[in-house]
Amino acid sequence: MSWRTVVITKHVKLSYKNGYLVIRGEQQQMIHLSEIHTLLIDSTRTVITAYLISELMKKKVKVIFCDEKRQPESELVPYYGAHNTSKKIKEQVAWPQAVQRVIWTAVIKAKIEQQQLLLAQLALPEADKLQQYVQDLQLYDETNREGHAAKVYFNALFGKKFTRDEPGSINAALNYGYTILLSSFNKEIVSQGYLTQIGLKHTNQFNFFNLSSDLMEPFRPLVDAFVYHNQAQVFDQSYKMGLVNLLNDKVIIQQQSHFVSLAIQIYLKSVFKAIETADANQIKQLVFQHE
Repeated sequence: MSWRTVVITKHVKLSYKNGYLVIRGEQQQMIHLSEIHTLLIDSTRTVITAYLISELMKKKVKVIFCDEKRQPESELVPYYGAHNTSKKIKEQVAWPQAVQRVIWTAVIKAKIEQQQLLLAQLALPEADKLQQYVQDLQLYDETNREGHAAKVYFNALFGKKFTRDEPGSINAALNYGYTILLSSFNKEIVSQGYLTQIGLKHTNQFNFFNLSSDLMEPFRPLVDAFVYHNQAQVFDQSYKMGLVNLLNDKVIIQQQSHFVSLAIQIYLKSVFKAIETADANQIKQLVFQHE
């Protein structure tokens, strides 16, 4: 099972040889592709061969490219992620709207529960208000409990004056972490044969990752917790590596310990089964506890 996140930060050449990623720079390193979950190319001076790209896609390795400011800019998505992709896409297009509304509501409930759990773990009094929002949640969140919860939640974590659209290191770190998380969801959704473009509630024609944007919501507090504990730190390369490494953290999901990258896979299988069976109870309550 792949588990390693490989980050390239220097002027090197990446190539393929006998099942290995070969990194040629001042020194040569080799990593077997079976170990790699995500390859993050954090330098615009890196050179990568087409042969390696093809093999990475065959092994379903997520590849993320950063821009000149070292911010995630794009990623590679294979055309086919599973042997029955055509069947899965046909089913996805035909998902009943009523079922999608129920499942999306369950996902958002899990998100607010995770936010409430984080505030409770930090002994912040706003946790009680989020618990009330969970109880007040209606189908398809007609009363926007998610939005109200987000305002209370972020103000509790980062101060009353904090907003998600202001410039600064906290939002830069949150956005960076969310992008890494989104890419991992893209990888797993495609691997299970579905299209990332077709969402449950997100329907933006310019968003290539509508479904990922919908389903990643309960996992965002993993990034929020890291940023909260490091908000006094400079948002530098070391900080970014900490966010990337969140995928290698251990969490408890469905009463078992797993890497975050595998927890995402388990969660998505549960969501897709819930959609197929029209049973929102298939989505197990997510309880993240770092080991």
